[in-house]
Amino acid sequence: MDRNGKAASSPISSGIRDFLTWCRVERGLSRNSLEAYGRDLEALRSFIEPITGGGLPQTELLNQYVNQLYQKDLTSRSIARHMSSLRSFFSFMVTEDRLQEDPTEHLTSPKQWSTIPKFLNREQTEKLIAAPDKTKPNGVRDRAMFELLYATGIRVSELINLHLSSLDAGLGLLRVTGKGNKQRIVPVNATALAMVNRYLELGRPALLKGRATPFLFVTSRGVGMTRQAFWAAIKLNGRKAGIFHHLSPHVLRHTFATHLLEGGADLRSLQEMLGHADLSTTEIYTHVVRSRLRDTLDRHHPRA
Repeated sequence: MDRNGKAASSPISSGIRDFLTWCRVERGLSRNSLEAYGRDLEALRSFIEPITGGGLPQTELLNQYVNQLYQKDLTSRSIARHMSSLRSFFSFMVTEDRLQEDPTEHLTSPKQWSTIPKFLNREQTEKLIAAPDKTKPNGVRDRAMFELLYATGIRVSELINLHLSSLDAGLGLLRVTGKGNKQRIVPVNATALAMVNRYLELGRPALLKGRATPFLFVTSRGVGMTRQAFWAAIKLNGRKAGIFHHLSPHVLRHTFATHLLEGGADLRSLQEMLGHADLSTTEIYTHVVRSRLRDTLDRHHPRA
């Protein structure tokens, strides 16, 4: 009991409550992000509290928790999100001196995670980007969007919310507003800039027909691009490119990240470009690269 005669909350419960407050006040996370953290950590509390009596778990117990998540047939993406929530929470607990060591440092990842996320190989990427009909305004727009996504790795939600003022073509920089209303600056390569400029000269005016909007990418109705319209565009051009599987609006973001890591980029730089709040979220892409390295070894080593 505390001094007011109320039942004292357990270390895990009070820790979760304080962590969510910190995320809201200090990090300025969105309501959706806070709710996701809350769900993940409540599931953790429900699992460990009967075992520890409300105490904080060690790595062995956390491994048991992660393994039972996988047994629930959750998607790889859901498990990765759970892992990100765990790492963020326990990092906070260490920073606040409620734990001496972070129990997530030695967590093991299920081998099945190597199947995520879905991405295109280089040939497929080139075919998809080249698929839009550049003789039509919407084709010029689609090509510019594909080029920009593959060049920057921004989220589709960030792409469709770009304004004309978001792009500094002279410096080759894109100002992106991500989750939690946080802004970041992302460099844009010359190829993507050239295609966006072509769209601004030929595609956008033809689509707007004199109408005004601050959004960079627009539809033929003269309004900002929508997720549904982008989904339709990527599906249509995917069929033209002969890509029928694993193609979604998020695929070019995954492809950007995977190809960058394959080219030798470091995780910290990739984390900043993708706008991930936690490095563990970026680490999901290393599983893809390791899987491809294993496949290369198996196919080419004489004793494989």
